[in-house]
Amino acid sequence: MVFWEGYVTDEAMGTFAPILVYWLYAGLYQLLPPLDNYRLHTRREEDDKNSVPLPSVVKGVLLQQLVQATVAQGLFLLTSKANISGITVQPSIPVQIVQIVIAMLVMDTWQYFVHRYMHQNKFLYRHVHSQHHRLVVPYAIGALYNHPLEGLLLDTFGGAISFLVSGMTARTAVIFFCFAVIKTVDDHCGLWLPGNIFHILFQNNTAYHDIHHQLQGLKYNYSQPFFPLWDKLFGTYMPYNLVKRPEGGFEARAVKAMKD
Repeated sequence: MVFWEGYVTDEAMGTFAPILVYWLYAGLYQLLPPLDNYRLHTRREEDDKNSVPLPSVVKGVLLQQLVQATVAQGLFLLTSKANISGITVQPSIPVQIVQIVIAMLVMDTWQYFVHRYMHQNKFLYRHVHSQHHRLVVPYAIGALYNHPLEGLLLDTFGGAISFLVSGMTARTAVIFFCFAVIKTVDDHCGLWLPGNIFHILFQNNTAYHDIHHQLQGLKYNYSQPFFPLWDKLFGTYMPYNLVKRPEGGFEARAVKAMKD
């Protein structure tokens, strides 16, 4: 039993809830006061280094979400597990947890290798992936700011494959995709807030991904959005130290870069 049962179908929730959650969670970060004592970059750095205005970022994210919603609707339609009465039998809670963990690992695997290839292939980086890196200083609303082709290959296809391999129902997908969206937004929020549960539970977090957006980290920390497993296995893991800036806030400083 879920709170939307009887009001909205699982398929509709799986399509539109992640979009709503994205804007609610990213919007919350956007509405926060400056919080200069917790920023990984100063506001001046954000203004100077980012080469794309906020309205263009919003348009880019909305375009990607339109594509994602279209693919999600088709995917749910083709994989419906409903019986003749239109009812989908939901697996037990332990089975759903296992499916979510499998989906996390599949998504991490897909995104690591596609993301890494987009950096290694000069044509793809220059014409596709570099759009995301126009936000040198990441912020929450820009988490899904990508070239449309990247959004399709990296995020939309990655989500679809995770859903299919895990065997989850549309109802379980609501939980998984909303969680994945929240984690992705948090990884791009640019803030190191005390008590942030994602910073406590995940090595792959805001500071970890911030290293990747810095010049010396472009060829490291490809893993997203959950675990740094593939970075560690393939030698692309770059650890960091969080250094407190005298003027307030923190700096994620790459350890390898400090040794060079």
